[in-house]
Amino acid sequence: MPEGDSVFRTAVQLNEALAGEVLEVCDLRVPALATTDLTGHRVLEVVSRGKHLLMRIEDGLTLHTHLRMEGRWAVYPAGERWTGGAGWQIRAVVGTARRTAVGYRLPVVDLLPTAEEATVVGHLGPDLLGPDWDPQEALRRLTADPARPLALALLDQRNLAGVGNVYANELSFLARVPPWTPVGDVPDPPKVVATAHKLLTLNRLRSGHVTTGDPRPDRRNWVYGRARQPCRRCGTRILTSSLGTPPQDRVVYWCPACQPER
Repeated sequence: MPEGDSVFRTAVQLNEALAGEVLEVCDLRVPALATTDLTGHRVLEVVSRGKHLLMRIEDGLTLHTHLRMEGRWAVYPAGERWTGGAGWQIRAVVGTARRTAVGYRLPVVDLLPTAEEATVVGHLGPDLLGPDWDPQEALRRLTADPARPLALALLDQRNLAGVGNVYANELSFLARVPPWTPVGDVPDPPKVVATAHKLLTLNRLRSGHVTTGDPRPDRRNWVYGRARQPCRRCGTRILTSSLGTPPQDRVVYWCPACQPER
């Protein structure tokens, strides 16, 4: 599932391509919206809320999409060939005279009144990249269940919206605790929240989810995706396992020396 910074960047790209323009193309390829025609309507803005994308359109409508594991949006100059995937993978097409946005493998595509956006995003915690980011509320939610493993609490979008598996693992490393450490045993939860906000903010307009400070492709992360490789800090071999209950279990990575059991 994409991290919140990736979704934020997608919203920026869609907003730059479509905002202020009138739709000349609308093809929503999901059964419930198959006959929907938004042509002639102006796109007001595209924003992210956690990992959700909200395309706000005049007359009080919002096209809501979620990427989950495999979805993505691609923007093309009008008339250019689409290269993001096979035709059967396309779930939504919206275009203006200048740009066409194509949504591939989108598991969630729905249209709702803008005034009712809370029905799809109202359950989310404070948005790490939102204008209303509230670190105190995020901390309150994150620590509400002291027995919950840190990585799973970070991944729960009801606590703070935007953390995915990459950041859940990297934040555990930076906190120097294994990902399964109960939140109540984490030495400095406010610092975890502050670090999450800092990392996503730094990465919101670049790819790679850089947590080490080094943007080179092979140096971006401390532990995530580095099973059996040496820890960048101490040289100990990185271990991997799973955390949680299938089918919601997540892969975790940790350095047993830098993240000792407490």
